[in-house]
Amino acid sequence: MTGGAVHLEGVVSAVVEADRRLRPYLRETPLLPSPALGGPAGTPRLFLKCENLQHTGSFKLRGALNALLNLDGGARSRGVVAASTGNHGAAVAYASGLLGVDATIFVPETVSSAKLEAIRLLGAEVRLCGRDGIEAELQARSCAEESGLYYLSPYNDPAVVAGQGTVGVELHRQLPDLDAVFVALGGGGLISGMAAYLSNVRPDAHLIGCSPRNSAVMIESLRAGRILDLASEPTLSDGTAGGVEVGSITFDLCRHLVDDFEIVTEEEIAGALRDFVGSHQMLIEGAAAVAIAAYLRRRETLAGQRTVIVLCGANIALEDLRRVLCEDRV
Repeated sequence: MTGGAVHLEGVVSAVVEADRRLRPYLRETPLLPSPALGGPAGTPRLFLKCENLQHTGSFKLRGALNALLNLDGGARSRGVVAASTGNHGAAVAYASGLLGVDATIFVPETVSSAKLEAIRLLGAEVRLCGRDGIEAELQARSCAEESGLYYLSPYNDPAVVAGQGTVGVELHRQLPDLDAVFVALGGGGLISGMAAYLSNVRPDAHLIGCSPRNSAVMIESLRAGRILDLASEPTLSDGTAGGVEVGSITFDLCRHLVDDFEIVTEEEIAGALRDFVGSHQMLIEGAAAVAIAAYLRRRETLAGQRTVIVLCGANIALEDLRRVLCEDRV
């Protein structure tokens, strides 16, 4: 992992400050060994960073809460606008309720029913918009500009990236000598923040960004050297689905700090999810299964390495879970 042209000092210090600021509000999620996924002797010493056990069921609360805590009183009193495929929206709604902030969340019409219900139950106003996450983002930004409200991006915000990076701070406290980390990749907020911090404290660690073939916009953009406008197909990994906002700060962070990428199929995602739930008796969503599927592709190459899979969330629609568990194929 190398810093390249990215100026890391400010990002790293922001992550450290976010960790201090957020500790009173968050769970430090456990790091659990996984002999079932680790494989036979000589294959990786595998650990699971259980962000699926975080409040609201995903890592997204870290970034949303950090961004809101960074706002001055005037901006908070006016309220915020956000866009989300589900988890960020639930995180903004939860954090807004905690701090007494009004929140309006734009979500695509394809949003998971479980995630949509969670946002509504947490008290935020919900507006359905378009078929893709990037459409919801554009509408949310427009609404925020017209209303003079703060737009709380799911990934394209320094405070959000810093908040997500606190997963890396916890991980380094729990496993200082880690060698490889598999992280689901959508807009890049989680892996950007983690990579920035870990490149400073564990520069030899290898970070792998993992996306579904049906929506691998960031990976394809990184390969092309510019952010692409690509259509996404339906995927079990709804938490990583959709486009990437032009000019996103996460693009350069991913380009310079993420070591490698893996794209997996819907069949691999479903198989990983089904097998994990069966062997670990723990709920995860499709995006977490993407990281597991990517790891399984590379398990034999990781012999002897201390490897971590970030289980980024647990918020899967009941109908999707039932379908995956009851079918041999998607």
